[in-house]
Amino acid sequence: MLKIYNTLTKKIEEFTPFENNIVRAYFCGPTPYDHTHIGHARSYIAFDFLKRYISSLGYHFIHVQNVTDIDDKIIRRSYEEKRDWREIADYYTREYIDLMNQLGVKIDFHPKVTDHIKDIIDFIQVLIDKGHAYVAPSGSVYFDVTTYKDYGRLSGRSLQEQWRQEEEFLSEKKNPFDFALWKAAKPGEPYWDSPWGKGRPGWHIECSVMSSKYLGSKIDIHGGGQDLIFPHHENERAQSESYFGTSPWVKYWVHIGYLTISGEKMSKSLGNIIPLKEAISKWSAPVLRLWIFSAHYRKPIDYKEESLEQMSVLYKRLRNAHEILIRMIREKPLEHNLSERELEIWSRLDDLWSRFKNALDEDLNTPEALAHLNKFISIIYSEIISRESTGLVFKALNIIDRMNQILGILPETLAPPKTSEDFEDMIKLIIEVRKRLRQKKMYDEADWIRNELLKRGIRLMDSKDETIWVREK
Repeated sequence: MLKIYNTLTKKIEEFTPFENNIVRAYFCGPTPYDHTHIGHARSYIAFDFLKRYISSLGYHFIHVQNVTDIDDKIIRRSYEEKRDWREIADYYTREYIDLMNQLGVKIDFHPKVTDHIKDIIDFIQVLIDKGHAYVAPSGSVYFDVTTYKDYGRLSGRSLQEQWRQEEEFLSEKKNPFDFALWKAAKPGEPYWDSPWGKGRPGWHIECSVMSSKYLGSKIDIHGGGQDLIFPHHENERAQSESYFGTSPWVKYWVHIGYLTISGEKMSKSLGNIIPLKEAISKWSAPVLRLWIFSAHYRKPIDYKEESLEQMSVLYKRLRNAHEILIRMIREKPLEHNLSERELEIWSRLDDLWSRFKNALDEDLNTPEALAHLNKFISIIYSEIISRESTGLVFKALNIIDRMNQILGILPETLAPPKTSEDFEDMIKLIIEVRKRLRQKKMYDEADWIRNELLKRGIRLMDSKDETIWVREK
């Protein structure tokens, strides 16, 4: 059973989505006013590991990740560069999507704010009608935080700590901690028409609207960097639960730890920003993914050349082992029998796969899972390649492919048997292994083999003297 830390409850909880087989997830995406950097990549890839693992458990995972293509930062950049704000947003959005594809981060829906202005206006109007929002004399619309009694629970902040929000507009707010849903247009700024006058959406309302449009009124996982807990996610939660009149709107809040450079937080003032495209060019996407896998998603990760060099060595060992095993399975006939020693190795491989999986069940403990991957690679080199047992080769490749469903760093190239005769040899080998496990009274492992074959359309039928197999239609 997967257990995951919930920022809202401050506890590690068993993961059970609202609907049995579907996981609806929203992760806060970029504001495209500058190059995507490795800090962004840390968040997106860490969440991708969680998504891949949940998907491997048999869930249908729907992943929405927005693009905030209208924002103060984009407008400011357009003034500085004397370029149209749309040109800037479009350029950096295309770069971001290209980099996500290179990193193997697949996202189902990539909604843009500017494509959802009407939806945002309609959402705000409902909040006004319900008494949760009000129109200021300027034409800006604010959320009245005092109408939502659970404010501050996600971030652990009291209302008195919210006074710093949008201080230039304090004079038109009912309460100093109210936040903007709609911002009245300033001279020279882009705007859209609304019932309250010309303006544009506030930051927080955008994610509430786009997440609910694609995922509905209840979301299983909402994620982002830890810097988004307040004010962004705190405000999202307040306005969304007020809109829908239900709680919880989000079942699990998941937040990713910071990335530092030699112990310091990345910032433009320090000049230590590393563009993602440069990091990919230097280290490769698989090495970056493996490096991010080496740190727990809730803990900081420090960018050090030595750490990436270590991951580069590990990746080469895994990739080379994978290629050797594929070549062996293609070139040698499958064997039906395993020696006692080979059967022991088979069990060790199964045990390491179970440990790898169990580590991920415990709040996605990727550092521990990586330790088991390291041991697995060592067994391949010390015990499997030297023995040239195609039965063990097939077993190792099968487990590598399963690990890679989560890691996303190797091509899915486990070659199918070359002919129907090879396929039958493979099934006979697996049946022989299962028979030996039963003789050793290792019934759990034997049952696991039977169940896994059944998932793949192969039914085993045991009689007194033998086991026969048939394909399920």
